[in-house]
Amino acid sequence: MYVFKGWENHIERLSAHWKRLITPEDTVVLPGDFSWALKLEDTKEDFAFLESLPGKKILLKGNHDLWWNTKKKLTDFLDQNGFRSVSVLFNDCIVREGLAIAGTRGWFYDAGADRKIIAREAGRLSLSLAAAEKTGLPIRLFLHYPPVYGGTVCTEIFEVIKQYGITEVWHGHIHGAGFHNATSEYDGVKLHLISCDCMDFTPILIA
Repeated sequence: MYVFKGWENHIERLSAHWKRLITPEDTVVLPGDFSWALKLEDTKEDFAFLESLPGKKILLKGNHDLWWNTKKKLTDFLDQNGFRSVSVLFNDCIVREGLAIAGTRGWFYDAGADRKIIAREAGRLSLSLAAAEKTGLPIRLFLHYPPVYGGTVCTEIFEVIKQYGITEVWHGHIHGAGFHNATSEYDGVKLHLISCDCMDFTPILIA
């Protein structure tokens, strides 16, 4: 089986680092690309692994999460299978540890400049940030796609980020050598790439 460079034994490495750092009281955000399954029912093994790890988990949709479904079907699936420590972030925010966690998949031009999809994702981001803003708590924003990469800006997404006064974003999607083209700051907004391989499969603390 082909393995990306740096991904050898990644499940074992991730599990070891996770169990070393995460307690049952901690919250862990996974910004997409969680399972290669094509159908929701085929994700059980992956969710069982996630459930076996300590902490409360929040999932966003990634571009490879083709199993992703409506929020009701996702929450029903998690409940019916006893995956109690997992929540999905979907057009809303989740309050944990005194923070309002907001986010969505987003979109980016390397995936094709589909204006309808970009507008839809910008709308979902706005819904999530509006819900977070209503809590009055500090907001932490997560996306799957970077809003800026290699000097190219997904304008519709970035405009929503600026509209809500967000100054930091954590995102995934970029792997391997793509790390060198990642943008760390744009127009006063800090952008943090937190893909697993870029973090040596080690959870990082976001205060």
